[in-house]
Amino acid sequence: MYSGTKNAISMIGVFALVWLCLRWLYPLFSPFALGAVLALAAEPLTALLCRRLRLPRGAAAGIGVSLTFALGAALLLALGAFLLRELGLLAGVLPDLEAAAGTGLSLLEAWLLGLAARAPRSIRPILEENVTGLFSGGTFLLNQAVRYLLGLAGGLLSHVPGSALSLGTGIISAFLISAKLPRIRRWLARRIPREALASLLAAGKRMKGAVAGWLTAQVKLMGVTYAILSLGLLILRIPYALLWALGVSLVDAFPVLGTGTVLLPWAAVCFLQGDIPRAVGLLGLYTVVSLTRSILEPKLVGSHLGLDPLATLVALYAGYRLWGIGGMILAPLLAVMALQLANRPKAQNNGTG
Repeated sequence: MYSGTKNAISMIGVFALVWLCLRWLYPLFSPFALGAVLALAAEPLTALLCRRLRLPRGAAAGIGVSLTFALGAALLLALGAFLLRELGLLAGVLPDLEAAAGTGLSLLEAWLLGLAARAPRSIRPILEENVTGLFSGGTFLLNQAVRYLLGLAGGLLSHVPGSALSLGTGIISAFLISAKLPRIRRWLARRIPREALASLLAAGKRMKGAVAGWLTAQVKLMGVTYAILSLGLLILRIPYALLWALGVSLVDAFPVLGTGTVLLPWAAVCFLQGDIPRAVGLLGLYTVVSLTRSILEPKLVGSHLGLDPLATLVALYAGYRLWGIGGMILAPLLAVMALQLANRPKAQNNGTG
C-alpha cells in the first residue's frame, strides 16, 4: 500500500514538474538545451581532436560541433527527402481517395435510407429526415478539413522566423558550451556532493535504460505491425501497399487510435461498394494485427519496463489531457522515470544490506 502511494506521488510530482518546465521554462531555455545536447553529442569528436591533434579547446569545439551539426542536418534532409517523395506518391492517389470517400458516404446514406424505409410509418419520416440531414454536410466537412489543413500549414509557416532565431541561438550556444565544457564539469563537481552526484548518475543511468527499453519495445511492435500490414495489403492487391502499411503503422503507434481507426472504416466502405472479398480481407488483417499486438505488447513492454497496466492507463490519460496526442507518447516515459525515482532508495538499501 505504501509503495503504491509512493509511486503515485512520484508520478504526480514528475508530471507537475514537466508541465511547469514545458509551460514556463521551455520557451526561454529551449535554444540553450539544444545547444547543450549538440555540445554533448560533439564531445567525443572534440576530445579526440584535442588529444590527438593537440588543438586548442576552442578550435576543436568549433570543428566538432560543426561536423556534428552537419551530420545531423544531412540525416534530417535525407529523411525529409524520403518523406517528400512518399508524399508525392500519395498526392497522386488523393483524388481517388476523395472519390472513394464520397462514394462510400453515398452508399452508406442509401443503405441507411433503405433501413429507414422499412421502419414503422410513425417514425419513418423522422428517421429519413435525420439521415438526410446527417449526410447533407458531407461536402461541408471536406471543405472544413481542407481549410483546417491550410490553416495548420499557415500556422507552421508563421513560426518559421522564431524557430530560425531559436536554432541560431542554439548553435551559437553549442559552440560556447562545448568550448567551456571541461570547466563546466569541474564547476559542477565542486558544488555537488559526491554522494549526491553518484546517486544522480545511477538514477539517470536507470532511467536511460528504461526509456531505451520502452522505445525498443515500441519500435519492435511497429516493425511487426508494418510487416503484417505490408504482407496483407500486398495480398489484397492494394495500390501503394507499402506506403499504406507505413501510414497505418504510424497511426497504430498512438495507443488510443490503433489500426482499427483506418482498417475498419476502409472495410466498411469496401462492403458498401460491394467489394466483399476486400472488406473481409481488411477485417481479417485487422484481427491478425490486433491479436498479434495484444500477445506481444505485454511481453515486450513488460520485459523492458515492468510498468503496471493501471499506471500505464493513468499516464496515457494524464498525458493526453496535458499535452494532447504527443503526451500519450511522452507520458509513459515520464511514468517510468517517476517509478525509477520512487524505487531508487529501496534499490540502494537492498544493495547495501
